[in-house]
Amino acid sequence: MNVTHFLFMPGDAIGVVFLWRYHEVSMPIPNATPSSPRLHLVADDEDHSGCRALLQVLDRIGDKWTVMVVGTLARGPMRFNAIQRAINGISHRMLTLTLRGLERDGMVERRAFATIPPKVEYELTPLGRSLIAPLDTLMGWAQENRPTIEQAQTGYDGRPQGD
Repeated sequence: MNVTHFLFMPGDAIGVVFLWRYHEVSMPIPNATPSSPRLHLVADDEDHSGCRALLQVLDRIGDKWTVMVVGTLARGPMRFNAIQRAINGISHRMLTLTLRGLERDGMVERRAFATIPPKVEYELTPLGRSLIAPLDTLMGWAQENRPTIEQAQTGYDGRPQGD
């Protein structure tokens, strides 16, 4: 995506506007109000820091395992094996890497207890808990728009190649 502007539009039509492949694209933000926080990032030759920050966050939370771990830990503190049992298909190594990444980013706290055998719990930090609402919104959008997306994919896949 070639982003040149990423902002919330003023007035009643609140959303995101960006340039993608030289076409301006507008996307409404559901449940946004004129008093909702505004975001303005310019990704041109002047300043890329805002877009880099956004892309770093999207890289972390765009991972399917991260979303599932955050959703699982939203229930409260859990031990490693309980998290692994709750997330179907995640390997020991992938869960370890995901938890370490979330801990490094300040979204998960790891607490080790001096017991025999050792006990370790993972819990969302306030920053991690603040991610739950945006993920819920994104999940709602995905569920609401899934049929439309699947219809578009079917139409695209049915087109002759080379068009």
